[in-house]
Amino acid sequence: MTIGSLKPPKHKNVRKSDRLDEKVPLLPTKQEEHGGCEEFDGASFTGAVFNLSTTIVGAGIMALPATMKALGLVLGIAMIIFMAFLAEASIELLLRFSRAAKATSYGGVMGEAFGKCGKICLQICILVNNIGILIVYMIIIGDVLSGTTSSGIHRAGVLEGWFGVHWWNGRGFVLLVTTLVVFAPLACLKRIDSLKITSGISVGLAVVFLVITVGITLIKLINGSISMPRLLPNVTDLTSFLNLFTVVPVLVTAYICHYNVHSIDNELEDNTQIKGVVRSSLALCATVYVMISLFGFLLFGDATLDDVLANFDADLGIPYGSLLNDVVRVSYVGHLMLVFPIAFYPLRLNLDGLLFPSAMPLLLDNLRFALITVGLVTLIFFGANFIPSIWVAFQFTGATAAVCIGFIFPAAITVRDRHGIASNKDKILCIIMIVLALFSNLVAIYSDAYALFKNVSPRK
Repeated sequence: MTIGSLKPPKHKNVRKSDRLDEKVPLLPTKQEEHGGCEEFDGASFTGAVFNLSTTIVGAGIMALPATMKALGLVLGIAMIIFMAFLAEASIELLLRFSRAAKATSYGGVMGEAFGKCGKICLQICILVNNIGILIVYMIIIGDVLSGTTSSGIHRAGVLEGWFGVHWWNGRGFVLLVTTLVVFAPLACLKRIDSLKITSGISVGLAVVFLVITVGITLIKLINGSISMPRLLPNVTDLTSFLNLFTVVPVLVTAYICHYNVHSIDNELEDNTQIKGVVRSSLALCATVYVMISLFGFLLFGDATLDDVLANFDADLGIPYGSLLNDVVRVSYVGHLMLVFPIAFYPLRLNLDGLLFPSAMPLLLDNLRFALITVGLVTLIFFGANFIPSIWVAFQFTGATAAVCIGFIFPAAITVRDRHGIASNKDKILCIIMIVLALFSNLVAIYSDAYALFKNVSPRK
């Protein structure tokens, strides 16, 4: 099974490795107890912050400048900050009810609140959300390194630009090598804390993208080649008003990390640090989001594309512009490669919980662990090779599975309040959260569907 139980700690400040019983998954504590697993005394605060930050910062970061284009600078920045506070509130509620239910996983607290059906609904949402995200990651990596062709227009990849067209830098071969050399080894790690170094590097690569974008923008501001951006959204009729809601799935997806919070919490040496980990991670990511959105929109203005990375194909109009374009694209590809195992970790756990709810912990069954890992990696690899573009599907995923994981389910658990620990303020906040989430995302789905069938971009 993938859900364990907590033994109540005698003291508030107890190491995780001491207070979890032998049934808790993915928490080896002693080598002799778990068949050769190395001793693990608990994850550090810094490592936990890096892992949670890497969970948060994914492909959505490239779409944030486009949300600024749709909303304008003032409303765009306000919405990014507002969503960070809303995410922090939903995670705090999730952790509070997990403590009350003595649940060590998101599925555990959902099962405790809504029974088996609630737990299965959560697991399905995580599968849909994470498989979609990981396929998007791999598609972007293929597009950047090997190039892509759309509407008869070919955009050269980085490798094609450097070395010309060869069989070994074609999309299929590049993704195969990336899968075997990077994704597969990292996906085989059994503890999320083992990814703290790669997560730190991933956050650093995102900062590289930010620093270069800020630098280019400042240079162009100094030489006067950047005009004043729009401060507020351009709303002229009902359709343009409804189109504003198409940014909601992007903002929701930008902060979804709830499916990894329990895994990170379980591995922390000091369980009282999790709130600080969540707040530090959200503050770091919100700062990066605001900076990238602001400077990305300043740099490209109304020419900002839905995926701002595509804007770095063109001439930047500054010295060494071509080199900076390549550095930005390669650093972002490296970032996505290292984000992949962080999103893969909960995907494997929840698929195992869905298929084998009564089996022994996944860590202790090497055959089952290997089969699920290989099966998922293979599915994602073929999905990325045979699906040419899933940006529209990504929007629908953000408007459905992601909003359930991040906001609707934590709010529903609070309103259900099986332990009588929710205040009236908590319940009012959760009802507002559910209503806003449902309304915003229904409008977003309608707008995206209308644009899809009319073959018109909702942000044009």
